[in-house]
Amino acid sequence: MSASAVFILDVKGKPLISRNYKGDVAMSKIEHFMPLLVQREEEGALAPLLSHGQVHFLWIKHSNLYLVATTSKNANASLVYSFLYKTIEVFCEYFKELEEESIRDNFVIVYELLDELMDFGFPQTTDSKILQEYITQQSNKLETGKSRVPPTVTNAVSWRSEGIKYKKNEVFIDVIESVNLLVNANGSVLLSEIVGTIKLKVFLSGMPELRLGLNDRVLFELTGRGKNKSVELEDVKFHQCVRLSRFDNDRTISFIPPDGDFELMSYRLSTQVKPLIWIESVIEKFSHSRVEIMVKGGKEYLMRAHFGLPSVEKEEVEGRPPIRVKFEIPYFTVSGIQVRYMKIIEKSGYQALPWVRYITQSGDYQLRTS
Repeated sequence: MSASAVFILDVKGKPLISRNYKGDVAMSKIEHFMPLLVQREEEGALAPLLSHGQVHFLWIKHSNLYLVATTSKNANASLVYSFLYKTIEVFCEYFKELEEESIRDNFVIVYELLDELMDFGFPQTTDSKILQEYITQQSNKLETGKSRVPPTVTNAVSWRSEGIKYKKNEVFIDVIESVNLLVNANGSVLLSEIVGTIKLKVFLSGMPELRLGLNDRVLFELTGRGKNKSVELEDVKFHQCVRLSRFDNDRTISFIPPDGDFELMSYRLSTQVKPLIWIESVIEKFSHSRVEIMVKGGKEYLMRAHFGLPSVEKEEVEGRPPIRVKFEIPYFTVSGIQVRYMKIIEKSGYQALPWVRYITQSGDYQLRTS
């Protein structure tokens, strides 16, 4: 089971707009949500799911809004939360900024979207690009759209429209890896993780089929190539366009892509990562009111700062905070993942150019100083 109703509340808990999908939970039950949330917050027991009697509130907060789904059944919580986050994503695509003012200025289009996003409590059409084909917007008014439902809604390939044409056919592939690292004051790595995404920007005519080849370790072992220069991917998640059955059979990433920007896949590697950026810090006290902090990064950078303070006689009980590092390294991936090929197959036989870019950036990258 899924949601009975969805509410959008302001920061005080007042309903701005709502949609009743099943009618099995009284809409007045939402009045119990905010007092319950405040009570749990004061008790230090705030949770993403709150219950009042037989009614359950599944909620998230975005900016100055609360999105709340109600149900009295044993609902699929992960499905409901995915829907709420997807609803935020769709609204942001339409209104750029999602806040109380954008909801008030666009009541008509919000109602239209809530009607299309969910049907009888189950997610329906949640792709903003498809929704924009027949729910269109100019200023704050809803335009008169086409009377017929676009073919993409009922098409087997619902994420891509037919009849797309480009003078120049290209695909841009971004392989982006974020490094999460925690190092203690002695230089030992306590936690290391690589979180990767492969994002595509597609400008292709027609209804092409794409096949992406990576240096995937499982694939290399299946084809007898050994483990050299291969990467073992974990927690792989794909866009809905990927043929999962084929990937399970022979590890081929085959798909008909949406038009424009989208995230094809994400992955994680819990491998031991050698620190890419190393920083040393020295904190010295020269008197009760003078502290010198020296930060050294590798062999190239040295920062020395003097602070004149009212009093530094008593050191903070909680100790010194860790150093957080932000960086971006182009043309490089920590894991060694590589795009081996990108095949583009379309019945008209046109030639298309794939472009690949690799980026490594900091995620939660911390070095403890004490």
